[in-house]
Amino acid sequence: MKIVDVKIGKIKIPLKRPFKTALRTVYFAEDIIVKLITQSGLIGFGSAAPTFAITGDSLDSISSCILNELKPRIIGLELTNIECVMSKLHASVVNNTSALSAIDMAIYDLYAQSLNLPLYKFFGGYRNLVFTSVTISANPPDVMVADALVALEDGFSDLKLKLGVDPNYDLDRVKAVRAAVGNLIKISVDANQAWGAKESVRMIHKLEQLGLNIEFVEQPVKAKHIEDLLYVTQNVTTDILADESVFSPYDAFQICKQKAADLINIKLAKAGGFYQATKILNLAESAGIECLMGCMLESQVAVTAAAHFAAAKKSIVRCDLDPPALLAENPVIGGVSLDGNVLTLNETAGLGIKDIIGVQYL
Repeated sequence: MKIVDVKIGKIKIPLKRPFKTALRTVYFAEDIIVKLITQSGLIGFGSAAPTFAITGDSLDSISSCILNELKPRIIGLELTNIECVMSKLHASVVNNTSALSAIDMAIYDLYAQSLNLPLYKFFGGYRNLVFTSVTISANPPDVMVADALVALEDGFSDLKLKLGVDPNYDLDRVKAVRAAVGNLIKISVDANQAWGAKESVRMIHKLEQLGLNIEFVEQPVKAKHIEDLLYVTQNVTTDILADESVFSPYDAFQICKQKAADLINIKLAKAGGFYQATKILNLAESAGIECLMGCMLESQVAVTAAAHFAAAKKSIVRCDLDPPALLAENPVIGGVSLDGNVLTLNETAGLGIKDIIGVQYL
């Protein structure tokens, strides 16, 4: 099975409401779509979202990397030796994890199709569905309360509150949402690197003292400040989740070695796809650190890929794969389906994606 053509395009999907974090405000999900075509007629899909504030990747850099660097390397490749293909692919460029992820997921889509297996069964087949949290954007407390109540009406029972836009009001935000939703709803918070180490400890201690029952605090400090992350983890009882601090297996190794976090957030766009994400998961599992499967604000192509990986693996104990609930429309035919807070995978081989409507191919 050889790749004979690589097509890439762009797609822009409106959101139901603006997505606000400490790092950015977004009104649309914009993706680069990858379509790999084989000589036998099989088609593999992948996608990548430009998350400049996190990965450093833009629409232009992703498309340039794919067209000028990755496409020439994979045309004509025999995909039956998947380990050889992946080792060469991931050694071909440094960084550019979004572009790598799009190509990586499309190749695995093809490979699973050639075996007539849904991707989650290829990766382990632990289950065929996962439960996801939903993100509540950083806004004034009353707006966050209103958004949280809508999420509950939509069937969600696990809320992730974005904080850090104005740290002076972060405590008020959490208190307001907890009061509105009650104590049976799970709440986690994500500062997206907005706090300092001591500020994080002070804030988390207040959350603990008020009995707000926070599941975990995600990436409270700067991504590269592992010593700050360790300080926070050692000085609070609430679990700390490392997100932007973990892109590569080496990053995961450092977190595990230093016990700098209680949980690791795996995202295909950070890792560069399934190949490196598997290594991160194996490292964390060996160290006794549980993992959450996350994603960027992206189309259902990448969400489907992440859901397959999460469903396949026992040690991925949480999911934050909520774009299907945040996007105003879904141009992807096939793939994962969302009902309430449940993402269910179909039994079609590969990712199970048949087509994507409205892609502007380059």
